[in-house]
Amino acid sequence: MEKIYTIKDIAELAGVSKGTVDRVLHKRGKVSEDALKKVNEVLDKIDYQPNLMARSLKKKQIYSICVLIPDSANDPYWQPCIDGINEAKKEFKSFNVKVEIFLFDPTSTSSFVETNKTVLNSSPDAVLLVPLFHKEAIDAIETYNSKGIISSIFNNQLKSNTIKSFVGQDLFQSGRIAARLLDLLIKKGTIAIVHIDEDYENAIHMQEKEKGFRDYFENLESGKFEIKTFKVKHPQFKTTLKEYLESNPAIEGLFVTTSKAYQVAKIIAKKPEKKIALVGYDLLENNLEYLNNKTIDFLIHQNPKRQAYLGTTSLIEHFIFEKEISPEKLLPIDIVNTENAKDYFL
Repeated sequence: MEKIYTIKDIAELAGVSKGTVDRVLHKRGKVSEDALKKVNEVLDKIDYQPNLMARSLKKKQIYSICVLIPDSANDPYWQPCIDGINEAKKEFKSFNVKVEIFLFDPTSTSSFVETNKTVLNSSPDAVLLVPLFHKEAIDAIETYNSKGIISSIFNNQLKSNTIKSFVGQDLFQSGRIAARLLDLLIKKGTIAIVHIDEDYENAIHMQEKEKGFRDYFENLESGKFEIKTFKVKHPQFKTTLKEYLESNPAIEGLFVTTSKAYQVAKIIAKKPEKKIALVGYDLLENNLEYLNNKTIDFLIHQNPKRQAYLGTTSLIEHFIFEKEISPEKLLPIDIVNTENAKDYFL
């Protein structure tokens, strides 16, 4: 069997005291350069691996992690995120870490701001949030950083030096993939990028997807495609989109940048005599219904449950196992159609 080395063994091999080895292993207190070199040489030679589990169980401090996500009552896309967070909580329930979920209204910047204030008042060790509103998210993260609170994000990309990590997809590349799919479906014609319900100027995720989408077509033969952008909000959504399509009869394809492709599908399904190619996001029940009847051609799966789980566990493992937090974790961009949709529910 492979020998398990103790602090006493390492001290004897290095010719130093057990206290010196302990200070090196736990990175506390002062150690001379000579002693540090001797201990590290022994650690390298024996390929020493600390018992992180035992170390974590000795810790008495309870770490607090707050997760801010949109309320799934407003948008069902976020329910898998809650499931992913709860899965992480269950997996690490025996350790000294508390994970608490805070919900905000995804249609309200003021709700996001107020929820962040509530979280700040609870003085957590770390915050994992969905930066749905760009400006307000930057302000919140900078405030957390000033208080020594770790900030990580998932689902939506955000550029800030104060962010510890991001878990999600490359949204620019995601837009390019959507463009490639529509290129295959219609070959030429007018395509509309449809942004639903959110403030586009403050929604980086929408902007990045559109940038990637347009970038793809800018590198194609000119004249084959015309790309338009259409922004619409409730309660006028149904009437406004219907009028838009009627006034733009040359539209052959639609790219919906959020999980609400089913709302568009419901309208174009009423005119089966004119097939409009449709690409959207996420495996919501309503989206799958229109995917199966072929009104929606493709869905891009963003795997929100996995995003939330990985974002949560990376913070938990940082505190209880002293693991480094990866600055970026990009998930694969899955393309789903009628042929493989069932595989995601096995």
